[in-house]
Amino acid sequence: MKKMLLASVATVLTAGTAFAASHSSEAKIGVILGFTGPIESLTPMMADSAELALKEVNDSGMFLDGVTLTPVRADSTCVDAAAATAGAERLVTTDGVVAIMGADCSGVTGAVLSNVAVPNGIPMVSPSATSPGLSTAEDNGLFFRTAPSDARQGEVLSGILADKGITSVAVTYTNNDYGKGLSDSFISNFEASGGTVTLNTPHEDNKADYSAEIGALASAGGDLLVVLGYSDSGGKGMIQAALDTGAFDTFMLGDGMYGDALVAELGGDMEGSFGAVPWSEGAGADAFKTVTDAAGINGESSFTRESYDAAALIALAMMAGGEATSTAVKDNLLAVANGPGEEILPGELGKALQILKDGGEIDYVGATNVELIGPGEAAGSYRYYTITNGAFETVDFR
Repeated sequence: MKKMLLASVATVLTAGTAFAASHSSEAKIGVILGFTGPIESLTPMMADSAELALKEVNDSGMFLDGVTLTPVRADSTCVDAAAATAGAERLVTTDGVVAIMGADCSGVTGAVLSNVAVPNGIPMVSPSATSPGLSTAEDNGLFFRTAPSDARQGEVLSGILADKGITSVAVTYTNNDYGKGLSDSFISNFEASGGTVTLNTPHEDNKADYSAEIGALASAGGDLLVVLGYSDSGGKGMIQAALDTGAFDTFMLGDGMYGDALVAELGGDMEGSFGAVPWSEGAGADAFKTVTDAAGINGESSFTRESYDAAALIALAMMAGGEATSTAVKDNLLAVANGPGEEILPGELGKALQILKDGGEIDYVGATNVELIGPGEAAGSYRYYTITNGAFETVDFR
């Protein structure tokens, strides 16, 4: 597997960053996701997938002469930066985590990074924070992610419309860093290819009534409505209002709109709608399905693969560094994620630990064909799907 390594990683952290866990029988890993808020139907499966990777490491009996990795959960809320910061501070100061799997949504991820991770030297691996702004965030080499940036998603969404011959759309986005960043990326790509955006307007989450926003979008017109929001909150509300008023009956959905709960409630009325979500295919994806099925986890939900991979990378970086510390994660994560080395799939973490123990090299392919191409950057691929007969149906991968 061809890999690129475009970032150099600093090797020095501030005093106090490396926790005593390197000589302890336990190392705690924070799992901070939006267990409440606009993606709360997705996060249980994400957390379960991340913790499955940690369990696989523990069950192997190969990790750092018996050190146990213990997950500790905290609620990011997805949208409340103050609450996410408080949750992350508890993870660091009270629970003593040495690394964080998360956060999830882009705004709270940025807040946790700047307010907690950087001041305390704690590495973070987000499975789902996709704002392009995070690529250039001041992170002291501590931020990584296993989901691709929305700079890439904007290209994918625009390309799907081009393939379908759609040249005029209205756009609504959730009014935060994620929504604005994705909207900007999509519109830039769509207009560059000759498309017309009739109106681009934000929506707030958790409103009781979205009729005013839908009325304005309907007046502007367009072949369909592009919804760049959250499936459990404002995005769903905008679709419901559009369906209720007859303003739009076909929608293109950003990655935050992919959720089983959405199609369970509205899928029957969204026939022919379509979208894209970070996804993968191949041996790694197949292996992930095997291990999640065996564990009784729904691995087919959004960002479950990325969550497993994020946690696995943390553990493997520690093993490569020879200690369960923040420093080991920071200094070794890119090395275990990218080649050269023996390719490692889900379910093979014990094998990876043995190779590292013996002084060998690994190339963690994981569930998402992991390829880290720069600071906080994952290459990634997208699943283009349609809603057919009230269910998600894959068209292709891009």
